[in-house]
Amino acid sequence: MIKHKKPASFYDEFTRKGPGQKTTHYCPGCGHGVVHKMMAEAITDLEIQDKVVFLSPVGCAVFLYYYMDTGNIQCPHGRAPAVATGVTRTLEDAIVISYQGDGDLAGIGTAEIIHAANRGENMAVIFINNAIYGMTGGQMAPTTLIGQTSKTTPLGRDAGRDGLPIKMCEIMNELDAPVYVERTSLGTPSSVLKTRKAIIKALNNQKDKKGFSFVEILSPCPINWNMDPIESRKWLIDNLEPFYPVKNFRDINKQDRGEGRLPFMSDDALLKLLDVNSNDSDDLSKNIKKIGIHKVKIAGFGGQGIMSVGVLLANCAKEAGYNSTWLPSYGPEMRGGTASANIVISDETIGSPLIDTADVLIAMNAPSLDKFEDDVIPGGIIIVNSSLVSRKVKRKDVKVYYMPATEMANEVGLTATAAVIILAAYTKIADIYDLNTLKKVLPLSIKKEKYMEINKRAITSGELFYDNNPMK
Repeated sequence: MIKHKKPASFYDEFTRKGPGQKTTHYCPGCGHGVVHKMMAEAITDLEIQDKVVFLSPVGCAVFLYYYMDTGNIQCPHGRAPAVATGVTRTLEDAIVISYQGDGDLAGIGTAEIIHAANRGENMAVIFINNAIYGMTGGQMAPTTLIGQTSKTTPLGRDAGRDGLPIKMCEIMNELDAPVYVERTSLGTPSSVLKTRKAIIKALNNQKDKKGFSFVEILSPCPINWNMDPIESRKWLIDNLEPFYPVKNFRDINKQDRGEGRLPFMSDDALLKLLDVNSNDSDDLSKNIKKIGIHKVKIAGFGGQGIMSVGVLLANCAKEAGYNSTWLPSYGPEMRGGTASANIVISDETIGSPLIDTADVLIAMNAPSLDKFEDDVIPGGIIIVNSSLVSRKVKRKDVKVYYMPATEMANEVGLTATAAVIILAAYTKIADIYDLNTLKKVLPLSIKKEKYMEINKRAITSGELFYDNNPMK
C-alpha cells in the first residue's frame, strides 16, 4: 500500500535540471519548495487541477511551470495580478493563482497588486515574504527589516535612508474589496499546517467565486540570510513574526462578491457590441486566397516610418479579408540602430503576433539586414533599401530585391515615404491584396492630409519601379 506519494498536480519529473530529476531547483531550507508541495496537495485534494491557472513571477519561483502540471503563464516582473485579471475575466471557471515574492509583488508590482485587490478580482494571491531579493543575489527588498543586512544594505536597513518595511497584509486589509486576507508562517510544523489551511481556504474562495484572496507566507531564505536551514527558521520566528504578526485579518463568508460587476460577455454579445456581424469573417474567408500564415518583418531606424507602414500593411490585409496583427519592437539605440514592426497575415486564426522566422524581411538600413537576415525562412523574400545598404545579401536560399527607396523618396519629395515605396513593391510581389486596397487604406495610417498626395505618389513610384525592373 502506498501511504505517501507525490500529489497528482506535480509533474512526475522536474526537467529544470534535465530528464529524470525528482527535486526542485530551490536551495536547501527554502520555503518555496514547502509551499509548492502544499499548493499541489490542495489542488489535488480539491480536484481542481484541470481548472488551475498559475501566474508565475520573476524571482526564485520563475520556474514554477516546471513543477505544476496545471495551466501556467509566465509573467513579466510584478505583472502577475494584471495578467491574472485578464485570465479570470476571460475564463469564467478558472481557478486563478498569482504566486509572487516580496520584490515582485511589494516592489516592482505594487500598482498591479493594489488595483487588482481594489477591484476584488476573483483570484488567489500567494505572497512569499522572505524579506530579501532572493534570485538576484540578496538585495534589500521592500519587506527587509530595519537593521537587516543585505547586499545593498551591508550595515543594515536604515529607515531614514531606505524607508520602512512594507506590510502588505495591512495594506490589503485597508481596501474594502478583498474577501480573505491572512498572514501565515513556515517557522514551525504547526504554522506550516496553518499555512496549508490558508491556501485551501483561498482556493475554495476561487471555486465559490467569492473574490480576491490574499495569503502572505513568512518564508526562510537560508542562503541569502547566511544561515543554515534550522537557524533560518529560528530567525524567522524571532524577527519576522514579531514585525509581521501572523494572524487572520479578514474572512468574509459571503457567496459571490461580484455584485454590480457586469456578467461575462459571450462572443456573440461582444461582436454585437462592436457592431460586427459574426458571419462577416466566414463570408470574407470564402473569397480570399489561401495563404496560411504569412509573416513580415519591416525593420529600420527611427524616422523611416517603420511603425506606421507596419500598421498600414496590417490594415490592408484586414481590408482584404484576412486576419492580421501588428507588433512593434524598439531597440535601445536612440539613432542608427534597429526598430522593427512584425506583421502576421493569415486566412486562419493567428495564435501569436510574435515572429521568430519571417517569410519576408524589408530591411530599410544596414543594421536591420545584419540583425534579421538569418531569420528569414529558406525560400523567403528580402527587400533591401539599397540607398542605405551597401552590401549584398549573403543568403543564397532566398529571393532578394534591391530598391533605392530613399533616393526614390527624395525624388517624390519626402524622405519618410521610402518605406511606403517598398510597401507598394511588396504588394505586387506578395500578391495578397492589390494596390487599390493600399490606396484605400492609406488614410487610416496617414493622418495628416498634407502628406496624403505625396504618399500616393510614393505608391505609384514603387509600382512603376516594380513594373520596370526585373523583380519578378
